[in-house]
Amino acid sequence: MVYVKKRKRKKQEPTPETAMRVRTPREGQVLGEVEQLLGDRRMMVRCADKHARVCRIPGKIRRRIWIKEGDIVLVEPWTVQTNEKGDILWRYSHHQANWLERKGFLEGIEEV
Repeated sequence: MVYVKKRKRKKQEPTPETAMRVRTPREGQVLGEVEQLLGDRRMMVRCADKHARVCRIPGKIRRRIWIKEGDIVLVEPWTVQTNEKGDILWRYSHHQANWLERKGFLEGIEEV
């Protein structure tokens, strides 16, 4: 009996020519860039509404994605400490972040 080793398939990133869906912020959500990893699933995020927030990654998302410094993320501010804390809902790929920048969604991030 001959065993054949299976190869892992690489996850293909969409090329700029192909169509892609990009999740845009809804009401009460803002885009931000991860500035610093603080440990214990928390990170400092510079948001487009000119606030720096300490954001956490909820357990549902924490198990599925890895976030590092410089990534563009979707943040939902808390209802209590709106300008200081929030939850990270989504991490954008490089192609999606470029699309957001071209469409003007990342306007306020550079000025902070």
